[in-house]
Amino acid sequence: MRSFWHDETGTAAVEYALLLAVLVLASLSAWTALGRAVEQTVNASVETIGMGQN
Repeated sequence: MRSFWHDETGTAAVEYALLLAVLVLASLSAWTALGRAVEQTVNASVETIGMGQN
């Protein structure tokens, strides 16, 4: 049983998987924030262009 707890084979794979999961979550969060910023900019542009046509 002791050798099982001290066996570190596969540890690197688990660490890389956790790192990948964190990177995916951070990327999704950034992508969502960027999408919201672009949406706000486009909406503001549409409103500005729309006011100029009256």
